[in-house]
Amino acid sequence: MAEIELINQIRQKAIQKKKTIVLPESHDDRVLQAAEVLVKEKIASVITLGNEDKIREDAKRLGVSLQGVRIIDPEKSEKLSEFANIFYNMRKQRGKEIPIEKARDTIKRDIFFGAMMVKEGLADGSVSGSTATTADVMRASIMVVGMPQGVSIVSSFFLMAFPDKVYSFADCAVNPNPNAQQLADIAISTAENHKKITGEEPYVAMLSFSTKGSADHELVDKVREATKIAQEKRPDLNIDGELQFDAAIVSGIGQKKAPGSKVAGRANVLVFPDLQAGNIGYKIAQRLGGAEAMGPISQGLQKPFFDLSRGCSVNDIVNTASIACLMA
Repeated sequence: MAEIELINQIRQKAIQKKKTIVLPESHDDRVLQAAEVLVKEKIASVITLGNEDKIREDAKRLGVSLQGVRIIDPEKSEKLSEFANIFYNMRKQRGKEIPIEKARDTIKRDIFFGAMMVKEGLADGSVSGSTATTADVMRASIMVVGMPQGVSIVSSFFLMAFPDKVYSFADCAVNPNPNAQQLADIAISTAENHKKITGEEPYVAMLSFSTKGSADHELVDKVREATKIAQEKRPDLNIDGELQFDAAIVSGIGQKKAPGSKVAGRANVLVFPDLQAGNIGYKIAQRLGGAEAMGPISQGLQKPFFDLSRGCSVNDIVNTASIACLMA
């Protein structure tokens, strides 16, 4: 029930945002079905990419209405040459020049064309990965959309919905062993996105096996340094560490182990020190704790560019697009 309530809240908030989402993989039946839902429920305006005749033929076969869905064929688009030149110059500026023909061939690919639409403000976000690999989606996101100034890493988080509370867990899917600077940026990104999606004030716990000096180890040192960096970069956010998991979420333990902390005992954003801890942690919460997990949700990019699981459902695509609207 907690997940259903959260999803409904996210969809209702997305409706108010009136954003445009590009769904590049129109060759996937699930994407066309999701496009229909997004437009019918007025969650977002939708652009699909591909051969228009093929898309309409597939929609007819599926019984899907594409009324209100905009269809763009990258091969025929008047933007193709412009996008190819932009991409060519971007690669050249980064010291990775490629022939203009290769730039054009790259931008013709649906995911890259969608990424350029997002970069150029023709769409507010992109949702893909139902057929493409994570590597391809991440490559397009980093090469085209890029990271904002001051952010050192692309990461991810999960929304973990319990009956009485929603948490954000990071990073549980992308970065095996972030350094202190990267961990600080993960914390800041997750805090910002937790507030955008849930509307709650974020209280960020930098997790460790130590609380406020109860243990000394190089692994703890990284979390302490990350906490300091995050606090200095964003003094307006409630970020504290290092905290053990129980000190972060249980009020009585937090008050005892970290008296005076604004975060201890009330954390709703949990930042794990590495991928092993994060991945294990969210799966324990999901499988033993009964939490509903939504994600992974990509972050650390200039604009929303989300990667789906190839086993995703139509609802997964709709929900991910709704989240993209809130993060745009």
